[in-house]
Amino acid sequence: MQHQFILRTHHVITLVLCVSASDDFDWTKNEKTSFYYGTFPTGFSWGVGSSAYQTEGAWNIDGKGASIWDSFAHRKGKIFLNDTGDSSCEGYYKFKDDVTLMKDMKLNHYRFSISWPRILPSGLKSEHINEKGIKYYDDLINLLLDNKITPVVTLYHWDLPQILQEKYGGWQNVSMVNYFNDFANLCFERFGNRVRNWITFNNPWSIAVEGYETGEHAPGLKLKGTGAYRAAHHIIKAHAKVWHTYDTQWRSKQKGLVGISLTADWGEPVDVSNQRDIEAAERYIQFYMGWFATPIFSGDYPQVMKDYVGRKSGQQGLGASRLPVFSPQEKSYIRGTCDFLGLGHFTTRYVTQKNYPSGVGDSYFADRDLAELVDPQWPDPGSEWLYSVPWGFRRLLNFVKSQYGNPMIYVTENGVSEKMLCTDLCDDWRMQYFKDYINEMLKAIKDGVNIKGYTAWSLLDNFEWDEGYSERFGLFYVDFRNKNKPRYPKASVQYYKRIISSNGFPNQREVESWKRKAVETCSSSNQLLAADPLIGHMEMVTEIVVPTVCTLCILLSAVFLMFLLRGRL
Repeated sequence: MQHQFILRTHHVITLVLCVSASDDFDWTKNEKTSFYYGTFPTGFSWGVGSSAYQTEGAWNIDGKGASIWDSFAHRKGKIFLNDTGDSSCEGYYKFKDDVTLMKDMKLNHYRFSISWPRILPSGLKSEHINEKGIKYYDDLINLLLDNKITPVVTLYHWDLPQILQEKYGGWQNVSMVNYFNDFANLCFERFGNRVRNWITFNNPWSIAVEGYETGEHAPGLKLKGTGAYRAAHHIIKAHAKVWHTYDTQWRSKQKGLVGISLTADWGEPVDVSNQRDIEAAERYIQFYMGWFATPIFSGDYPQVMKDYVGRKSGQQGLGASRLPVFSPQEKSYIRGTCDFLGLGHFTTRYVTQKNYPSGVGDSYFADRDLAELVDPQWPDPGSEWLYSVPWGFRRLLNFVKSQYGNPMIYVTENGVSEKMLCTDLCDDWRMQYFKDYINEMLKAIKDGVNIKGYTAWSLLDNFEWDEGYSERFGLFYVDFRNKNKPRYPKASVQYYKRIISSNGFPNQREVESWKRKAVETCSSSNQLLAADPLIGHMEMVTEIVVPTVCTLCILLSAVFLMFLLRGRL
């Protein structure tokens, strides 16, 4: 097991329980310093990420049950161009090829998720364990370790068993806490002798808000003003229960760590001299990351969330706040349930105060009383929400340090997508994004932020949720037109590989040569990809046209023979 991810448990708990006030963060001090040449601490862990539904395919193969994303994607009009993850990257069949790609990049770790319905088709451990699903993850984990790549396993990356949604209402129901704990416990039992790094939930903000408030994501419910809060409440309880299960039953034997991965954009005040803008920016962060991080580190929701949701609920004539309440026992149980904080980050917003009158109705977004803005000067690679704002990353990392007592952080997602009709593999914008964002992370380490590893998102182009295959985050281009789903390296593969081999940015002269060399290597990949449609066309000729022509020839010959025989009679 690689030592990069291991820290002595008593030191972790000390970090977790050491919580300082957010007042330590200086909102007026935004250092946009020049590029910093230097390297990361020895043992810093470099990796890439993926998730089960986005890459595995094989949605109903070898005993796998349906997930809420299977059902959601099969409903017309929910996903761009009605794409689905039914086959996706065919990762279920091609994982050996993908581990070879990782080995060539000399990665330290690979972050992936286990599909709950692949190993528990009905969602329940008591009903049926799918041993074929267990074997798939066994084989993947063993192959990673054989290649000296540390597995980092996410237990829930959004693919709830569909049957639990239908029977109980999914994360709206507190029964999910025990069902998820049973699933996690099975994973600890079967894989924990080789997996030391566990993430309970990936981006619970998105599960709650996009799954149960806006309906953009599975299960597609629009329970405005209540659904997101209730789902989040149960997710936090489920996370805490799984942490305690590991702590009491497995930690002493397996010596692993359990954390959670929270995704957060940075919110920067429009005017740092305006106290109302500063308060709005902090509210943006607290309603985003703090919603989950503050209970886990401190035992309860951020005070500003309790104040704002409570006041809005009162204005709407409700007898109680729409934000659920933790009992004193629950607060104690939840507090400190984090051995490390996984942090996903992609972009930044400017934030200013905006009052929403109570008449606009219940809404998580209206509860915040703020407006989000973007600077038209920010680079926009093509995705409508993702702007390149590197300095926001350093700001967010320093905020986490001051807010939660400098916990151990693993960056679990960071990357940039493109929406391009062309298939140019020389992705200079992605190389620039990685260079700038990773450098801001290096500056944050220099600031004293306790960052231990970085995960580029993502290894492959994959199913990008409601955007289908139109949005691509991959270091490797996947040709989804070809049934074999071949992978082609983009220039960013070579660029990221050089950052890994140098453990940072050693000097200006060397770093400036990386981009040029990476672009040189991608031209041959472009030529291969350009030939791919021809290969696909030939496959179609071989598999469809030739058999069809042969069949027609046989039929015509039979008819001709029949006429000949009639003429002789």
